[in-house]
Amino acid sequence: MQKLTGLERILKTIRLEEPDVVPHFELIIDEKVRNAILPGACYEDFIEYLDIDGICIYDKTYTWEYETLDASKRVKRDQWGATVRFTEEEIGHPIKPAIELEEALDTYVPPDPDLPWRYEQLERVVKRFKGQRAVIAHATDPFEVVRDSILGDVKYFKAMIKNPELIHRATKIIVNYYLQYLRNCLDLGADIIWVSGDWAMTKGPMVSPRFTKEFIGPPFQKIVELAHSRGVPCLKHTDGNVWPIIDVILDTGADGLHPIDPLAGMDIGDAKTRIGNKLCLMGNVSCVTTLCSGTIEEVRQETKDVIRKAGEGGGLICASSNSIHSGVRPENYVAMVKAIKEYGKYPLSV
Repeated sequence: MQKLTGLERILKTIRLEEPDVVPHFELIIDEKVRNAILPGACYEDFIEYLDIDGICIYDKTYTWEYETLDASKRVKRDQWGATVRFTEEEIGHPIKPAIELEEALDTYVPPDPDLPWRYEQLERVVKRFKGQRAVIAHATDPFEVVRDSILGDVKYFKAMIKNPELIHRATKIIVNYYLQYLRNCLDLGADIIWVSGDWAMTKGPMVSPRFTKEFIGPPFQKIVELAHSRGVPCLKHTDGNVWPIIDVILDTGADGLHPIDPLAGMDIGDAKTRIGNKLCLMGNVSCVTTLCSGTIEEVRQETKDVIRKAGEGGGLICASSNSIHSGVRPENYVAMVKAIKEYGKYPLSV
């Protein structure tokens, strides 16, 4: 088969067709890992150095605005008004939501999705890679933003039963922001939309299938519909055991599912059998164990196993089981990328 560009390789895979080689890209590649592999390089140079098929513009890193509240404790206010604490990772952890009392939602002013600086990184990436590597616009799932930044998890989950209208009002604000933000991304040349935000935990969904279908699926589906109206695919990331809610995910029209979480007991071979004819599978080399503490040979073997289980016939994007976070050994990430290129050539022989 003629060698494809990274963009062609990914799009063909998402269409559940066999490309020339199993494609690879990540949701996040932590700056510490990047610097250990290619010191001082920018994100774009790193992508080119490892010849990665796509580059994801993660919204919390590149497009969210933060106000420093306590520099010594690394506490900031995010653009939604929530208080967030940062640790060693690039993504912060919510401490206090923006809305304490429901009445505050009446006068709440959301961030402006049209601010030009939000798109500076995307514009650089489009200029450099358009047509060669997939340019991926990322959005945080509205469920996560409302739960963590706007209402807080306790208020959100209680409101599912006691005050569902509160959830719908808050969610509409977030959805409207992201629909405009993503329209702008598509206008600037993004090839794919990727929405991340967990709907499940290790043992199962965060809420019942009924509530997932009522509150969590529809906001994401609006983003899927926007993507499809513009002729681009929309991918979904959620950790956890999603089998009890897999029909909700499929019904949204998502084109790909990441990461088929091995920590939650989800086997990618089983997923290939059950849903591999319905959407693209993305994952799932463990970034909890193998990529952090395994040997290079163990990384190569697990990568080979993922391709063997789910690569036949296309429809597999081989990646980590979440992200390349700061705890991933740089040499192990390089070993995974090399193993994908080695074992992922079609026709497969693993």
